[in-house]
Amino acid sequence: MSVRRATPDDAPLVQALWREWLRESPPPTYVGEVGALELDKGGVTTWVADMEGVIVGFARAKLDALAIDLMDIYVAPSRRRQGVGSALLAVVADEWPEASHLRLEAALDALSFYNPLGFTEEARRLAVPLQILRGRLTTTEPGRTFGSIHIQTDDLGGIERAVRQFVPRLPGNSRGSIVAPPRNGWIAIYDDVCERDPRQLRRLAKELGDRTGGVVLALGVEKGAVTRFILFERGSVVDEYLSIQEHYGPLPPGDVIALAANPRVVARLTGADPATVRAAAVHGVTPADLPPPEEVLAALAAAVGIEGGDHGWSDAPEVPGAVRIER
Repeated sequence: MSVRRATPDDAPLVQALWREWLRESPPPTYVGEVGALELDKGGVTTWVADMEGVIVGFARAKLDALAIDLMDIYVAPSRRRQGVGSALLAVVADEWPEASHLRLEAALDALSFYNPLGFTEEARRLAVPLQILRGRLTTTEPGRTFGSIHIQTDDLGGIERAVRQFVPRLPGNSRGSIVAPPRNGWIAIYDDVCERDPRQLRRLAKELGDRTGGVVLALGVEKGAVTRFILFERGSVVDEYLSIQEHYGPLPPGDVIALAANPRVVARLTGADPATVRAAAVHGVTPADLPPPEEVLAALAAAVGIEGGDHGWSDAPEVPGAVRIER
């Protein structure tokens, strides 16, 4: 096998490999139709790997300051794991003695080839449809974060003791907690730290679930944009809902489904009507697709028979017999 600079006569064969690459790793749909590959333009140099007169791979690169930009490198599937890619890289690396680095963009499934050669990740290429970006930029700032925890029990004294034990472990300065007596079989907890930090809301709900061994529901709004609930049984998450599943970034399909809420699970643990839960657990791509998150939260709380589930510590409802805990 030899690696050499491409000639005009090689253009059709390189083009064929280029099209094969596009079929294997198509560009994002928003790119549209990709035009023909030009071998040498704008300082780009093209090399080909030749095996017994057959071109089995190519590479394209250019020098940018002291870094070599590897624009493209591709090896025919039937010739992979035979040293073709490494031979192409070796020639590219030797082309410009003044260069100090070689950089490239790589698909995730190609990292097994690059990582052993010493390549490390220095950036990630991100993309978002403008419709989604505009919707989130205009609806999420400013936005209030708040939430509450609800435990399916009538043991007010036991929950008060648990809150006094666990809440001091939460990071940050707190102005206190409120434990509201049972309403419809649910004791409510409103905490200052948990209201501002959904991670601590989740943490306290899990700890209370571990302590009581019962059903615990964490409800809240995050950044004034999305509504979330997390249902625990014996301290383990059994169901979770996020009104915009990919609000914080793309997710695998299984994770998207996991954040859709399971009305049957909710019904089994709370006694709610599955159809009512399904109707309340709405979903959208952007906040503009949905009612205000406070309305979604109120509908979810009502679906499982919780009073005061659409409030946080700062606007907790006045409930006779509520216990205020200073921290």
